Amino acid sequence: MSQKNSNTKIIVAGACGRMGMRILELADQGPYDIVGAVEAKGHPQIGVQLPNLISGISANGVQVSDSLSEQIGNAEVVIDFTHPDVTMEHIRELAGFKKGIVIGTTGFSKAQLEEVQTLSKKTPVVLAPNMSVGVNIVFQLSELLGKLLDEEYDVEIIETHHRFKNDAPSGTALELAKRVAAGREVDLDEMGVYGRKGFTGERKKGSIGVHALRGGDIVGEHTVRFLTQGETIEISHRASSRDSFASGALRAAQFLSSKKSGFYTMKDVLGLK
Repeated sequence: MSQKNSNTKIIVAGACGRMGMRILELADQGPYDIVGAVEAKGHPQIGVQLPNLISGISANGVQVSDSLSEQIGNAEVVIDFTHPDVTMEHIRELAGFKKGIVIGTTGFSKAQLEEVQTLSKKTPVVLAPNMSVGVNIVFQLSELLGKLLDEEYDVEIIETHHRFKNDAPSGTALELAKRVAAGREVDLDEMGVYGRKGFTGERKKGSIGVHALRGGDIVGEHTVRFLTQGETIEISHRASSRDSFASGALRAAQFLSSKKSGFYTMKDVLGLK
């Protein structure tokens, strides 16, 4: 009984999406209580009980809803993999309840990110473009290599995702570029190059290239290349399933369950220095 009471009580927003359903499946197998599932208004699964949506899940009595506020009372943390505009609505709502939110959504504008930072003073937030342990180690390595390797090393970042992904480049690729820029102490807005077409001229020294590929059912692949005369250093991460992202999101939810406010990343969740 005491173990059950220690479970982290979660709501999953974007519950019927690829990530949402996998998070629900893994949560049902771990120290979590699923107390809510949210989808967009008009979604065909609204009103469906979770055991009828996901075979074998034990979240009896929980049904897919289009209202976060109706389900928030019993929750500690919301895990949100939706759309930037929807996520912003959710975090504004949660600030009034002082409930935590794990944000896996990508594609935010600068203004939206600034608002998330402001709202984190009222409700705890973990915001991460990628919640995989492996990817977050690649973030660290990319920043270190950016610091160690000067502008004689050209940097190119290539990401590949399934055909259904809406934003490009991926949030992970953008974070990788930010980490390299941070290591080099340069402004990514000035040094970033996003795809190339036509007569582009010679590559600008110190620029950071970012390229997006889309096709098939690829979960996610990211490669950072540091290229110079005579050698190439390459860091790659390939996800074969969504489990690493889903388990990372759940780990972040546990981390937030004891927080009252604050802005955090997976670096905090994983204890990376």
